[in-house]
Amino acid sequence: MLGAVTELINRTLDFYSWSLTISDKRVEKWPLMHSPLPTLTISTLYLLIVWLGPKWMKHKEPFQLRFPLIIYNFGMVILNFFIFKELFLGAKAAGYSYICQSVDYSDDVNEVRVASALWWYYVSKGVEYFDTVFFILRKKFNQISFLHVYHHCTMFTLWWIGIKWVAGGQSFFGAHMNALIHVVMYLYYGLAACGPHLQKYLWWKRYLTILQLVQFHVTIGHTALSLYIDCPFPKWMHWALIVYAVTFIVLFANFYYQTYKEPKGPSKSGKVSMNGKAVMNGAVTNGTAHKLENKVGLENGRKKKKGKAKKE
Repeated sequence: MLGAVTELINRTLDFYSWSLTISDKRVEKWPLMHSPLPTLTISTLYLLIVWLGPKWMKHKEPFQLRFPLIIYNFGMVILNFFIFKELFLGAKAAGYSYICQSVDYSDDVNEVRVASALWWYYVSKGVEYFDTVFFILRKKFNQISFLHVYHHCTMFTLWWIGIKWVAGGQSFFGAHMNALIHVVMYLYYGLAACGPHLQKYLWWKRYLTILQLVQFHVTIGHTALSLYIDCPFPKWMHWALIVYAVTFIVLFANFYYQTYKEPKGPSKSGKVSMNGKAVMNGAVTNGTAHKLENKVGLENGRKKKKGKAKKE
């Protein structure tokens, strides 16, 4: 048994050593790219925070973090727009095809520009770990679902592979589309962080999930077309991307159904419907908390007046 494990480890190390011989030499000395260990370490720390963070915050008051959230979310809008712009302009200047594009490992200025934008895209997925940190500090534990953790952890970790071996070509398509969607998404979160006075303008939250689902379907269609026309891009990456996109479709579709389609009512989880808004763990979403408090206060006041009138 021990010998079999040792042999497996040796074969894995040999395979990794061989794979490095075909990696993208342009990115080898870029930050975080020499070895997978920094990325794996950051992702492992993230999972530890997900596990230990709620325990640490259990008996603490939640942080408000309104100003940091505004800075963070609008900062992510700027970062994702920069990535989208660089990918769009770099791909256009390099004459990229949206149907099939192989990787050009040359030092052409436009190819390096695309590779650099993809590296920033990978970095942005690491920065997005702060989404979870803010949820923990604000004690929004119900937001830290399996979908949330799976999405964040796998995107940052797997994109290291993408940058290491295919920082260009077909890789630009998904990152290009996803960066634009994240511009819209973080714009929504930034506006929501500004306060309840903007809530009436934020009716389009559900369409963010729809937009993400459309993105995953487009990704599968685009990748399947690449396979069909035998596009000169690593086939194993094409198949892996299809499987990965399918997992997101299943998870996001389930999230959409539970959030927007499932009948709201009393349940074992304590989630009930109030004026069409979801209430979870005593927190009212969509900025209705203050309305609920006012309503409860008025009702209590009326009950007290009625009690006094009866005594008199």
